[in-house]
Order: sequence, then structure tokens, then C-alpha cells
Amino acid sequence: SYNVSKGGINQLTRVMALSLADHGIRVNAVAPGTIATELAKNAVLGSDEARARIMSRTPMKRLGEPEEIADVCAFLLSSASSYMTGEIVYVDGGRLTLNYTVPTT
Repeated sequence: SYNVSKGGINQLTRVMALSLADHGIRVNAVAPGTIATELAKNAVLGSDEARARIMSRTPMKRLGEPEEIADVCAFLLSSASSYMTGEIVYVDGGRLTLNYTVPTT
């Protein structure tokens, strides 16, 4: 399932960071929220209702832009993040902090 794979990537990031730190290799991950791409527009933003639902779960009340994800990746690749490893950087407009629980149907 999608949620299980996300959890697996998070744990893999941490385990690989521990395994590779002695070799000077840093391992971090980027976890984007809903980003304004053609895929998102076609898959999850197909209706005004769907868009409103996503915005209701996003404290910043907007979609992320691809450039914003690229900027975080550039930071992680730069020496500015040289003391970071094992981190999952959420670029989601505050969605994780909302701790939204999907209601059961």
C-alpha cells in the first residue's frame, strides 16, 4: 500500500544513514506534499471538491511548486546540509503538522 511504502522509505532513510555515516555518506529524503504538477492535476485535483478537500488539509492553503522541492533538494546536496543525515524533510505546506486523520467510510 502507499502508506506502507512511505513508512518504508522513511525507515530505509534512517537505517542507510546509520550504515553509511562512517563512510562520509549522508542519506536524507524529501517528502513532498501535493505539488502543482500535471500528474497531480490529473490524478488528485480533478474536481473543485477534490481541490477543496486537499486545501482543507494544508495549512498554507496552496499547492507546492516543483521549484520548491528542487530548492530543498539543492540544499540537501550542498555543503549547507553537511551535518544532516537520516532526516526526512517534509515540504508539504504544513500538512504533517496538522496531523490529519482520514475518516473511515
